[in-house]
Amino acid sequence: MESNIEQKKVIFSGIKPSGDLTLGNYLGAIKNWVSLQNEYDCYYCVVDLHAITVKQKPADLRKRTLEVLAIYIASGIDPEKNTLFIQSHVPAHSEASWLLTCNSYMGELSRMTQYKDKSQKMGESIGAGLFNYPVLMAADILLYNSDLVPVGKDQIQHLELARDIATRFNNTYSPTFTIPEGYVPKEGAKIMDLQDPSKKMSKSEENPNCYILIMDSPEVIKKKISRAVTDSIGIINYSDDQPGVKNLINIICAIKGISPQEVVSSYEGKGYADLKRDVADIIIEELTPVQERVKKLLSDKKYLEEIYRSGAQKASFAANKTLRKMQKKIGLIPK
Repeated sequence: MESNIEQKKVIFSGIKPSGDLTLGNYLGAIKNWVSLQNEYDCYYCVVDLHAITVKQKPADLRKRTLEVLAIYIASGIDPEKNTLFIQSHVPAHSEASWLLTCNSYMGELSRMTQYKDKSQKMGESIGAGLFNYPVLMAADILLYNSDLVPVGKDQIQHLELARDIATRFNNTYSPTFTIPEGYVPKEGAKIMDLQDPSKKMSKSEENPNCYILIMDSPEVIKKKISRAVTDSIGIINYSDDQPGVKNLINIICAIKGISPQEVVSSYEGKGYADLKRDVADIIIEELTPVQERVKKLLSDKKYLEEIYRSGAQKASFAANKTLRKMQKKIGLIPK
């Protein structure tokens, strides 16, 4: 008998626990994931193996890994509907990464923009992990036969590599992987640096006024927004000529789900001080309940442990099926 249940498409995504998460992570990724959970079969991972491409303090890595998981849940990602897990708890990621590394080329990895940028700064002492991690990213995606991967512009190149590696493997050994597509959210919120709105908000900036952290206090948020760069034009418009103002408007749009035009018309005759005050209030109103829930979750380590253990079990079941196929096709003897 044919099943009437249409199989949901699979989405995979993850965030590195290498620093505190920003408003950019929340509005650009996590808030969108919440809206995808009813429509898709979602695997949301804390990618701790990616974090160690750069040296981490062990205690900090452990703390941040749990905090990222807590932020996922506190933001509205339901552990019952989604598979939430920690990457290193599913050994198939590391194993598949090696098998895919043996089907990847030095040339294509050395062309990755992030590697090129970092190798220019670090020279010969760049870690091999920074060279190879796009293959691990490909393994993350391909193990779950992901149909869609939410991507920002800076990740499109990595997704293209995953598609190339999957196609090469399928052509060499017979069809094994789904070729993933990029998923660009309808309301794509790209939140920019508060001090330099030409670049994306990033937790790796040295100046803390460049970003707002999900766990920043209301006082800190108000201070950082009041210091956000605007311009000397003095009129609130949504224009590329006013990137600082445009960024503040984008924050309102992403949180409130309204259009830039609606925001601009509501500030007719008002100045930047009004805009900044409102942006700070809107961010605080959005993040306060999330922060309270994160603190509550982090105080219940047993509950978080249940979530990541059952998530790893579910993820392992799916990932191991793909891994066994890969091993068999390559010619490895099954154990």
